[in-house]
Amino acid sequence: MNVSVLGAGTMGHGIAQVAAMAGHDVTMRDIEEEYVENGLEAIESNLQGGVARDKVTESEMAETLDRISITTELEDAVTGSDLVVEAVPEKMALKQQTMQDVEALVSDETVIASNTSSLSVTEIMSALDKPERGVGLHFFNPVHIMALVEVVIAEQTSSETLTFAREFVEGIDKTAVEVGDSPGFASSRLGVALGVEAMRMVQEGVASPADIDAAMELGYNHPMGPVELGDVVGLDVRLGILEYLREELGERFRPPQILKRKVRAGKLGKKSGEGFYVWEDGEIVGASEDVMDR
Repeated sequence: MNVSVLGAGTMGHGIAQVAAMAGHDVTMRDIEEEYVENGLEAIESNLQGGVARDKVTESEMAETLDRISITTELEDAVTGSDLVVEAVPEKMALKQQTMQDVEALVSDETVIASNTSSLSVTEIMSALDKPERGVGLHFFNPVHIMALVEVVIAEQTSSETLTFAREFVEGIDKTAVEVGDSPGFASSRLGVALGVEAMRMVQEGVASPADIDAAMELGYNHPMGPVELGDVVGLDVRLGILEYLREELGERFRPPQILKRKVRAGKLGKKSGEGFYVWEDGEIVGASEDVMDR
């Protein structure tokens, strides 16, 4: 198929990579040339890592990269597409505008998906003239490694669109779980609940981020602790999700002050070099001083 991915950031370039590895022709679009070039470089780096670990062959890497094109023009990205997946920032107005802009350029048969991690897919797709073509495809970070995709069924999603989405997910060698369009779906709601409690524990001086993470990794076999995961996802993203879930589901999702302070200070996690941890070249090199001063 022809697959369009809108957004070349952490999630966007990952979605583009797995779609191309599955044999689809992919166009990845972002608003700045620098962004799409960085996204393509990240894909190449991921593939090179796969080659080094004998997970990907040199020919598979070359074929995957050959299937990916990049652009900053929306029309170039989506014209002739069978599936469009938006991975733009988690802002309802932006996602709805993206839906409208895409629908004006694609055929009636094109399926339009949102990678939102928590916003209402029903509300996002209400911006479409044909909302039955809309569905949620919630991928997980890092996309090329994580096996799960939540297929989020909006109120308007047709059975044909749902079948298409499920088959697409299975075709890129992922496992699809179908969930209704409830705030936070299944994964984000549970994952954020664990993450916010871990932040409160740091705030209250119960334990350090490293010890909290070790407890969940060694005691519950989590591949990554909840504090580190927040840094990897982005503390600004975590804050936005919590504020949305608090509005929709109540005070148990109230963001802790320590999270608000970090976001205000620009300490957003891995992408900014500091969150609850200090990061260099994508690796943890220490703990944030304001955490150590608890």
